[in-house]
Amino acid sequence: MIKEKNIEEQLNSNDDLYERFVIKTDKGQEPLRIDKFLMTRIQGVTRNKIQQAINAGLVTVNRNIVKQNYKIKPLDELIVFSDLSPEDTEVVPEKMDLNIVYEDEDILVINKPAGIVVHPGSGNYTGTLLNGVAWYLQKKDPEISEKKLPRFGLVHRIDKNTSGLLVLAKNDVAMSHLARQFFDHTVNRKYIALVWGDVKRDKGTIQAHIGRNLRHRKLFEAYPEGDHGKEAITHYKVIERFNYVTLIECVLETGRTHQIRVHMKYIGHPLFNDDFYGGNKIVKGTVFTKYRQFVDNCFVICKRQALHAKTLGFIHPGSKKEMNFETELPEDMLQVIEKWRSYIQKR
Repeated sequence: MIKEKNIEEQLNSNDDLYERFVIKTDKGQEPLRIDKFLMTRIQGVTRNKIQQAINAGLVTVNRNIVKQNYKIKPLDELIVFSDLSPEDTEVVPEKMDLNIVYEDEDILVINKPAGIVVHPGSGNYTGTLLNGVAWYLQKKDPEISEKKLPRFGLVHRIDKNTSGLLVLAKNDVAMSHLARQFFDHTVNRKYIALVWGDVKRDKGTIQAHIGRNLRHRKLFEAYPEGDHGKEAITHYKVIERFNYVTLIECVLETGRTHQIRVHMKYIGHPLFNDDFYGGNKIVKGTVFTKYRQFVDNCFVICKRQALHAKTLGFIHPGSKKEMNFETELPEDMLQVIEKWRSYIQKR
């Protein structure tokens, strides 16, 4: 039987865009084209999207990649790696400056600036990173399309106001390989964050399910008892302390939407200037005029949550060699960190 999941909840609770669905056919299963079979077993997904997943190597039968005309048999085990989202918003190619860290025939690694949405969706149909990627890839190869390469190779995402590294696939084999790595949590992802308060422990692990807030659907919440949401694990260690705020490194074991932001709020240390989770006000320190002015000045410099996806490591889908990429902190975070460092030294 297919694992029961709510498709909308699944789409909106993962930064990793792909999930794995396992279906086992029974002894009396009659021969049927695999795309037609999956249409009857996965609700809310179009046949076109299923065919895209098959063509991209994201559907296996008995651990083997198959074609659209494969006919399922009794006791087949189907594994479907797919985002299973509603039909995608069309990605219109737009010329855009992309900070490309690395590129070869299989992958594209980009350093995304803060303020850029990763892919088109409700309220953001243009100006997204994927619009720029579509233009860039089609300039090199006019034959590339969403039908040939779903979502133009996007396999994971980071928040609009989070900066840092993203990897995209340039062909269906690479996309399949990367999607499985993200699903299996074998991708090395390290983030740098500035959080409110003096984090007591030098290192620790936060383990609490993350799901949508039951009253405010745009927000996510930590559910430590596991009664709602999906499992989420974040490892952190302190890099530098500034009494009122702390610079930390976070390593993700899972990839839930807003994971670091939600987990740090849960332990009482919301990200600096995170307007969703209470970090855009003074959380630590007395609210006297000079201190408040200092904090406000920091907010002006870093106008978003102070979070950067610094490290990204994975197995290359072509060479099968381990690859690791790192980027420097963006200027807004560097300036705010230096201001806090100077502020503490003067006290």
